[in-house]
Amino acid sequence: MNKPLDIARIPVDGDDIDTNVSSNEHFSTVLEARLSRRSLLRGGAASAATAFLGAMGLSACGGSGSDAVTAPTPPMGTTPPPVPTEKLLGFTAVAKSLADAVVVPAGYTASVLYALGDPLTAATPAFKNDGTDGDMENRAGDHHDGMEFFPLSATGAASASANDRGLLAMNHEATTDQNLASFFLHANGGTPSLPRPALEVDKEMALHGLSVVEVRRNASKWEYLKDSSFNRRVHQQTEVELSGPVRGNALVVTKYSPNGSRIRGTLNNCGTGKTPWNTYLSGEENWSGYFTRAAADDAARADKSVVALKRYGRDQGAASRHGWETGGLDDKYARWNISKKGASLDGSDDYRNEMNGMGYIVEMDAYDKTRVIKKRTALGRYAHESAAFGKVEAGKPLAVYMGDDSRNEYIFKFVSNAVWNAADATAVDRIATGDKYLDSGKLYVAKFSADGSGQWIELSITNPAIAAYTTYKFADQADVLVNARLAGDAVGATRMDRPEWCSVNPANGEIYFTLTNNSNRRVEPNGSSQAAPDAANPRVYTDMKGSTAQSGNPNGHILRVKEGVLGAAATGFTWDVYLFGAEAAAAAATVNLSGLGADQDFSSPDGLAFSAATGICWFQTDDGAYTDVSNCMMLAGVPGQVGDGRKLTLNYPRADGSTLAVDTFVGKTASSDTLKRFLVGPVGSEITGIAETPDGKALFVNIQHPGETTSSGNLADPSKYTSQWPSNAGYGAGKRPRSATIVITKNDGGRIGT
Repeated sequence: MNKPLDIARIPVDGDDIDTNVSSNEHFSTVLEARLSRRSLLRGGAASAATAFLGAMGLSACGGSGSDAVTAPTPPMGTTPPPVPTEKLLGFTAVAKSLADAVVVPAGYTASVLYALGDPLTAATPAFKNDGTDGDMENRAGDHHDGMEFFPLSATGAASASANDRGLLAMNHEATTDQNLASFFLHANGGTPSLPRPALEVDKEMALHGLSVVEVRRNASKWEYLKDSSFNRRVHQQTEVELSGPVRGNALVVTKYSPNGSRIRGTLNNCGTGKTPWNTYLSGEENWSGYFTRAAADDAARADKSVVALKRYGRDQGAASRHGWETGGLDDKYARWNISKKGASLDGSDDYRNEMNGMGYIVEMDAYDKTRVIKKRTALGRYAHESAAFGKVEAGKPLAVYMGDDSRNEYIFKFVSNAVWNAADATAVDRIATGDKYLDSGKLYVAKFSADGSGQWIELSITNPAIAAYTTYKFADQADVLVNARLAGDAVGATRMDRPEWCSVNPANGEIYFTLTNNSNRRVEPNGSSQAAPDAANPRVYTDMKGSTAQSGNPNGHILRVKEGVLGAAATGFTWDVYLFGAEAAAAAATVNLSGLGADQDFSSPDGLAFSAATGICWFQTDDGAYTDVSNCMMLAGVPGQVGDGRKLTLNYPRADGSTLAVDTFVGKTASSDTLKRFLVGPVGSEITGIAETPDGKALFVNIQHPGETTSSGNLADPSKYTSQWPSNAGYGAGKRPRSATIVITKNDGGRIGT
């Protein structure tokens, strides 16, 4: 394969650093199987499967490229042929691909809908895509990520069932950068050294955050409306309220908000959620890397905040990702330096506490841009991905499931104090409804046992393990929530392999979590940053990417949880592993435990959502371990239930000649009827974001950072870009690659995935 494209991306995120130095047990499977993908796949079906297509744009595998295919219309007066019985996963699986294209099954069409820089107002000019564009606060942001679809009626009112018009609320996680600068955004690639020019910093800050954009079906084609009154951008200068127990606490006092009630912006937004009262939830993920601390800041602080900062990845002397703090003297730049500079005791004269205002679940009313945006602090502060609601039942509390996406971090659950009132599903004041359910409740962390059971442990200042914790002395419940990672350490939560998205199976209420990968899993850990395998993630192995060995759990897996009889309020659960990521040719006894074939194999699961229309489990990959064989992808599954598979024992040899035996539980082996690859993306992209119309006939998917493996030194020569998508699919000006939303429809008008 072309080695310049084999840039290792494990861990995927540049700031996915391991800050969990607790001795809590780790959630991952163990095995030492030395593989060579080159030798395993050479001459096999995989190489043939990736050779079809070439560098096309949006393609239907076996279909007609990006041209829509419509069914013939019967002559007037004749009876149309009967509609065939719908079958889930009735499509032909897409083969692995290295083409710079979006590949979908035959009979489907994928179209680009909304890309980086697209204008959101009539007054904003078309995007030139040459680095000279301005007015970024009124354009689509970068790195399209999680999103949700909010239907609109013909009159523009909120609707539960409209299928031809709606709002896409979307996260814009980050920008594609090398050497500080987001080089595709600037005419000359940006300034790769400090200080950063203010104009460059302003542009980059504007492209992080959220957007709301109106979309509609016009005849057979979907389009976005650039002049819709619903369109909205949320960026780093947008005022956001802190809500819940942390609001007003000393930990969030800053020069901008001396009373600890507000902050500017929302940062590094990744996964999403949709509330039962029809608002948008966004998770702030890897935000700590945007801040810097002075080399002598520990001594300047001389308090317990130093412990918390290190636990969240900000050692003294840590450089920021983009150098935004050097953009000038204005307060909007100064806030990115969280060193203690002022003389006050409470932090009201500097930004020492600024980072404590990041790392929450954010709630926004997509239908009403006059309503305030709130950070729901009761759900805890960590590297949030998505927020999935459990089964909603009248008269019972609501449960929200979440993961902390970093190596060796935890899985969480929030349970509301308020019980669900079905009338709130159509509440007029949706943000006030959020106050009712999301500002008061209990936060739990998960501990998994080797027998397939588990426990939710409450993170409360009244928990004796938290009250007596000596590594960090918690002052109050707000302190517990701001430092939820440390609270998880205190109660002995299970360390996991990067918990990413989660979703709830509408058929049975079971909760699914993607565990993307973990390069720090070892049979015999060497240092506190590594963890031994335990029951729920049963693998430790070596995977070869060309001649490069990737150790730990480089392919990840998908876990599922079944709550106890109390449902949302249960403190006990059972679990198993739905699927283990692996290449099809990997050893079945030690790595490919789910029996994946060539039409099913995947690595590094990330995005995850169940279709409300069909019940299909869609999941997506953000992979660096398998990208010499295929670009990132999306698969469709029809899962069973916890306990439908088998118990396994994996045996790992130790240096002293003894054996480490790890029991685990794996779901039913995948078949062609229960798991298929549906989509493969362009070169260098992550596939992320899943939303659909209520009827399931339009599926929205995000293609994030295509061409991110391009060297910034090759900016002037488009022929050296590793991707030119979506311009090579006929969308937009210029050849610089752009993150974008696509919409997928079935040519016969049916539901997606059938």
